[in-house]
Amino acid sequence: MSTNLAQLLTLPSLDQVRALTSDDFDAMNTLIERELRSDVPLVREITGYIVQSGGKRLRPLIVLLVARMCSYKGTDHIKLATLVEFLHTATLLHDDVVDKSTRRRNRRSANAIWGNSASVLVGDFLYSRAFELMVEINSMNLMKIISEATNAIAEGEVLQLQNVGNTSLSEMEYMDIIRRKTAMLFQAAAHTGAVLAGAETDETRLFQDFGLHFGLAFQLIDDWLDYAGTSESMGKNVGDDLSEGKATLPLIYTMTHGSKAESETIKDAINSQSAERIDDVIRAVRSSGALDYVRERAQQQTEWCLSCLDSLATNPFCRGLEALANVALCRMS
Repeated sequence: MSTNLAQLLTLPSLDQVRALTSDDFDAMNTLIERELRSDVPLVREITGYIVQSGGKRLRPLIVLLVARMCSYKGTDHIKLATLVEFLHTATLLHDDVVDKSTRRRNRRSANAIWGNSASVLVGDFLYSRAFELMVEINSMNLMKIISEATNAIAEGEVLQLQNVGNTSLSEMEYMDIIRRKTAMLFQAAAHTGAVLAGAETDETRLFQDFGLHFGLAFQLIDDWLDYAGTSESMGKNVGDDLSEGKATLPLIYTMTHGSKAESETIKDAINSQSAERIDDVIRAVRSSGALDYVRERAQQQTEWCLSCLDSLATNPFCRGLEALANVALCRMS
């Protein structure tokens, strides 16, 4: 608890937030390594590569912060945080196969090294490990929340696939996709942390909403970075979404509110599913005002997520959740 919370909120750092639950975070990392052990050499090789690639581990961090904020005294929050991370990693492995991605977290993706079949099967291994941990926790309420979130994520992936190349996708339809695909696991992380700690129903709903709006903001920021950031800041190739034919919010806004020439540039790029004209697309997105709009939408979601904490207990872990939202938003600075 030696973290300077005033500094944390004005100059947010992910390391500072993690320091609030350092013992829990270390215990989770130890459990992750233990649960990834396998008698199958290829499983060990791929999961070892994934662990070494790091990642922010924001979703399990939310589990830990929420559980501690609600005065949880047990140890099952470590298992819960671990299984949430396993679910997230499994979806990344599957996503990279579906999207034919070759880069993840500034490294070659697993499917680029070991092929699609191995990546999908190791993703399945992670799903099975996650559900084994759920059985160990032995809570039907938590299992219901996690299983519903996992189902929603799968539906979001299918919806996104169904809309590849769709230049008529509306903002409302896109928000529904990212709600399922990205925000649901953030929501489940906050929700389950509160339920595990025995929080009151009203408080639990606030944590749910916090996770939902945090997740939506997080994805909108990613969308913004696609056309305002660099490959290094994103950990993937600039133009990946474009080459996959995905109409993200900066593109949707440009097609709807940009000039005729800007709109046609985006539509042609989405229809061709190519990043060859990425420079033209970036120019169109920036000149249309799309980046300002997406930034405003991300800031709005962040404000909503922070407002969920207003009536909850003010303690260092609450301040940590506030700081975490600011850390995510600061990626746009």
